[in-house]
Amino acid sequence: MTLLKRGLTRRRVLQTGMAGIIGSGVAPLMFTKGAWAQEFCNNPTGDTVTLGFVMPLTGAYADEGADQQRAFLLAVEHLNGEGDGGLLPTFSSKALKGNGILGKKVAYVTGDDQTKSDAGRDAARRMIERDGAIMISGASSSGVAIAEQALCQEMGVIYMAGLTHSNDTTGKDKKRYGFRHFFNAYQSGTAIAPVLGEAYGKDRRAYHLTSDYTWGWTQEESIKNATEAMGWETVAAVRTPVGAGDFSQYITPVLNSGADVLILNHYGFDGVNSLTQAVQFGLRDRQANGKDFQIVLPLVSDLMAQGAGEAIKGIYGTANWDWQLDDAASGAFTRSFGAKYGQPPSQIAQTSYVQALLYADAVERAGTFYPPEVIKALEGFEFDGMGNGQTLYRAEDHQCLKEVLVVQGRENPSTTFDVLQTVQKVGRDVADYDASIFEGELGPYDAALCA
Repeated sequence: MTLLKRGLTRRRVLQTGMAGIIGSGVAPLMFTKGAWAQEFCNNPTGDTVTLGFVMPLTGAYADEGADQQRAFLLAVEHLNGEGDGGLLPTFSSKALKGNGILGKKVAYVTGDDQTKSDAGRDAARRMIERDGAIMISGASSSGVAIAEQALCQEMGVIYMAGLTHSNDTTGKDKKRYGFRHFFNAYQSGTAIAPVLGEAYGKDRRAYHLTSDYTWGWTQEESIKNATEAMGWETVAAVRTPVGAGDFSQYITPVLNSGADVLILNHYGFDGVNSLTQAVQFGLRDRQANGKDFQIVLPLVSDLMAQGAGEAIKGIYGTANWDWQLDDAASGAFTRSFGAKYGQPPSQIAQTSYVQALLYADAVERAGTFYPPEVIKALEGFEFDGMGNGQTLYRAEDHQCLKEVLVVQGRENPSTTFDVLQTVQKVGRDVADYDASIFEGELGPYDAALCA
């Protein structure tokens, strides 16, 4: 009663420290080692556990966000034992039983990051502080993902990144509380460069147009390094704002640059718009340096390919996953998603769905929601049956290592959804790299009280 009268609530004591209480000789049972170890942000004490999903429902990546939201809701359904179970039966870990997470029914809240870092961070904070979310997942922009990941580290909430391709997410901006299932720009460069060299030759001059934020910067760097290593020359690299819409002012200079390849480091609506406008400018029908001019879209999704229409034909890129893969897990997820939504899932749908399941599975294997133990259950975890082959969540940087797909726009698609074909699966051993090539520290495991 004395503690309550002085306003020293349990939360306040844990936030401000115990020096005064210990000095006074007061040592209530709630400060025993076991109780202290279980104090953490949004510890679910009722019969439900809340997950927070933040997506770009507006802005340059809104198409990706809409499919991401579909996938998250399907994951919740399957975790709660509803629907056909999706990937639960194919997942190599058999910890998930379709009875929620640790017996608690999964609830969720959603938010729009507007493809803006500040909006994503604010939405994630509201979910943690107002809605009691114990895990945050989402983002289609690396800038948003990095902002949300940093917030989650501060607040002691695990972050399962959605679509983020910047090297920085698990490089210089890596965090102990953040995990990425999606591959990165370095792996795109490793995978696509040999295919481009085989298709277009090793004597090429490339012009880059690049989204001006963390993803574009590391994408450009990775593709430049990989193509220059095989003999290509970089003529120019020009930054473009996210959501530019009209790229004509950036494409016009390419015509007289001496380049014979245009590399579009753009994603979402930006990738669709810059590609279609480059084709409209006649670049694909042009000759330069005695060669047929080529266009490359290093990171591409089927949603982008559908939006680009005829312009995507023959265009090379890389992808994290494709719904037409013939493994049992990809087939199961495609059937489950298609039955619910009437269309195949995109790569962002697959990676988002998988991230939700991987978090739930780690909690089950750890036997607790206590974040440090859940983190340890994810670090070094190797699994299969999620559509990407044998996959490792590397402990050193929380980057998933798995095969990478090189894809190409079909010349004669059979349906509006059949627009990309996988031309090469680059094995995990080839896509692997030493985590130490990128800077950054993961930081502490320490749990927090929604600080």
